[in-house]
Amino acid sequence: MNPTVIQSFEDFEKYNGQELGTSDYFKINQSQINLFADATYDHQWIHTDPDRAKSEGAFGNTIAHGYLTLSIVPHLWDQIVQVQNLKMMINYGIENLRFAQAVTVESEVRLVAKLKNVANLRGTVKAEVEVKLEIKDQKKPAFTGILVFLYHFH
Repeated sequence: MNPTVIQSFEDFEKYNGQELGTSDYFKINQSQINLFADATYDHQWIHTDPDRAKSEGAFGNTIAHGYLTLSIVPHLWDQIVQVQNLKMMINYGIENLRFAQAVTVESEVRLVAKLKNVANLRGTVKAEVEVKLEIKDQKKPAFTGILVFLYHFH
């Protein structure tokens, strides 16, 4: 997939209200889950104990942390949009985030993004991007929400 290239507020404006694209699928494995558990000190057994998760868990296997699925957004976003000519970018917030479906280990996920709104705030571009993290072969997404980015162009 070729990402959309954005180099200015005017480039963003062209996509206002439109779908920006879909990333490639990304597989979530147990090693990633364990590393995330170590980094966040969240070693709940539904994430880190495959045997117990299979025998006692509601999902038949370990599941990725919800925040792990959120943390891969920058990797997937870069496959959809390449914002160039930047001084800096700031992750400004997330609105209406809902974790709708657990992501079991070895599942593949992909990001779908739509530019909900873009505004020029005296030289700073505020982009609101509707996102959904789809799980391959599942009807419900892992999460939905609106990511808010601030872009400072040269």
